[in-house]
Amino acid sequence: MSSNKTAFANGLRDGVPIAAGYFAVAFSLGIVAKKAGLTPFQGFLSSILNHASAGEYAEFTVISAGAPYLEMAFVILITNMRYLLMSCALSQKFDSAARCGHRLLVGFGITDEIFGISVGKPGTLNPFYTYGAMTIALPSWAFGTAMGVVAGNVLPVSLVSALSVALYGMFIAIIIPAAKASRVVGGVVAASFLASFIMSRIPLFDRLSDSMKISLLTVLISGAAALLFPIKEKDEAGDRTDERQEGEVKGHDA
Repeated sequence: MSSNKTAFANGLRDGVPIAAGYFAVAFSLGIVAKKAGLTPFQGFLSSILNHASAGEYAEFTVISAGAPYLEMAFVILITNMRYLLMSCALSQKFDSAARCGHRLLVGFGITDEIFGISVGKPGTLNPFYTYGAMTIALPSWAFGTAMGVVAGNVLPVSLVSALSVALYGMFIAIIIPAAKASRVVGGVVAASFLASFIMSRIPLFDRLSDSMKISLLTVLISGAAALLFPIKEKDEAGDRTDERQEGEVKGHDA
């Protein structure tokens, strides 16, 4: 129980800068929600259920166009598809005894930044660490949207955009330590940046959403990295068997 409390507290601590960045970004998103005709409560509800700026922007655009719910659901599914990959990847860091409920709850609250700090934890991931980050970051995202609906037009758009730069700085702070600790990770990060830039310049991919592009690059680059640089997992049971056999051999020799 104490380990869960410690993990939760660590998640809260690491989630503070994420919450600050989320509030600024969601505040600007609230301006779009207001133009779509949403009330502050509707904006809050939308953000507490949909934890992605691109997904919500697409949602508000569909609402403004008066499109049917089925079209909205399809657009949000495509836009947020990358979180399916993140959830599957993060669940692999859980202990094998972790219940399905933990995997589903963490998958529901996954975002780019929460995934970054969670997957970067060494060893097995305690889901309560992710819960701690979610507890402070996701409400900040929702309240930011609601406040943007209420008072978004009061502040200049340029000022709100400047505040959102903190989110990108925080994301860089997440990936740099891992890239410095491993040349493989650093190479994968550099390859991801280059591949993303190249894809943005190829007209063939213009019709794909940003989320679809990210999903494709994630599968291709992570798959290539797994094939070229596989992580060797240590078989503790096998090691103990080898050590026991070596001891028996030495005993017979004596």
